Amino acid sequence: MFDESFVRAARLQEFSAQERIADHAPAVRRRRPLRRGLSRQALVLVLLIAVAFGTAIYMGVRHPYQTPAAREPVEPLRMTVIPLAPEGKVPGTADPAYLYEHSPAAQFRTGAEGVPLPASRRTAHFSDSQVVSALSTAKDYIVRSALDPEVLTGGEVRAVRVLLDPDQLDQFDQSFARPTADGRHAPTGWLVRFDPSRAELADRKVRVQGTLQAAETDASTLEVTADHTFVYALRAAGDGDKNEVSLFTLRRELHFRFDRDDLRLHQAQLVVSYVQAGPLSCAEDSTNHLRPLLAGQTAKEGGPAGTDPYATGGATALCGSLATSAQPKV
Repeated sequence: MFDESFVRAARLQEFSAQERIADHAPAVRRRRPLRRGLSRQALVLVLLIAVAFGTAIYMGVRHPYQTPAAREPVEPLRMTVIPLAPEGKVPGTADPAYLYEHSPAAQFRTGAEGVPLPASRRTAHFSDSQVVSALSTAKDYIVRSALDPEVLTGGEVRAVRVLLDPDQLDQFDQSFARPTADGRHAPTGWLVRFDPSRAELADRKVRVQGTLQAAETDASTLEVTADHTFVYALRAAGDGDKNEVSLFTLRRELHFRFDRDDLRLHQAQLVVSYVQAGPLSCAEDSTNHLRPLLAGQTAKEGGPAGTDPYATGGATALCGSLATSAQPKV
């Protein structure tokens, strides 16, 4: 409430319409203009989407398992089997243990114990577990193809076949369906087997000594080299314990190759098989089965089958001599 004196003393002034427009703020408050561009939250969201998209592309390019379409072609197995002919009669006795003790194989281990896994370490592009997987698969192939009695006696092949890369199965099957001494299709290049009509195992405990080595060949390939000597105690088939026992020695170098699919599936690409074995006769065909010379036998006269230098696609016939020092002292 204002008293009358206050009202009378107050100075009154009425602004004109022009004055009210020019000197006073408008009755309606103006809104601030909108900022052009993205808000901070929208900018962060776009950045996160871009990072996620880039990561997905990077992981797709660097995916550790290549698709089958990206795999390099698998090489066919190249194999060489060289028979070693003895210089005289093959020594023998009734006791296999005696032969082993008086041979260079006296200190060899028995069976799979003679194929130990070496100390392994990771490579530039493969982990410890992948290197161990390659070595273990190579060992399994060696044990099944050269130590399994069912394989050695000429019957079982599936146990070896299942360890091969699928791209090599056609070559493997053709080798057993149509054995050919062409350096590509000899069963004795894939595995060790004796002619069951000629020889049998006198002792299932095969003596073995050798090495395994793994190395990275490129960013997508591991290679394992196996070099082992196997010594088998054999006797003539059919007469049981009546026949004398002799030793058969086989030196075998295998080169395995593994890509990431092979490591994952526990299979191998066998690319090189180099075999020297005796006592064998150079005149005998060692393509399908090994036909060993047994106790008291000598090599037949004549060398290996002739080689035609004009023919294409064939392998050179090879033969060697089995040193006397490689035979047991009886």
